[in-house]
Amino acid sequence: MAASRYRRFLRLCEEWPTEDSKWQRDLGAFLRQRVAQAFREGENTPISDPEACDQMYESLVRIQTNFYKNKYPRLKDTTFTGVTVEDCRMILATDILKQMEDMKKGTWKRLREKFSAKKPEEDSK
Repeated sequence: MAASRYRRFLRLCEEWPTEDSKWQRDLGAFLRQRVAQAFREGENTPISDPEACDQMYESLVRIQTNFYKNKYPRLKDTTFTGVTVEDCRMILATDILKQMEDMKKGTWKRLREKFSAKKPEEDSK
């Protein structure tokens, strides 16, 4: 029975989309990592709680298939602020978040980091 559970999770991982704009924060990559940890021995991995495993699989399938989005359709594809889904994706991209973190730093801190950091070439001379 563990073999069929393992194959179902592998199929789910293959179907789960990855987002290149979210480095180290992608749910699909995290899911693949957790499945690899949980099934270290592949199909021969013993499962201590099969009911919890099946419940987790079903929950992930509902997320992946947009079950609740389809069950409870929205009238508009925007938020109360008027921001669209594409705008949210752009804002949550890793590059944009890094730029925002840099903007939060004060001028003095940015200058101090810029001039106090040694370049690797200078250390080797």
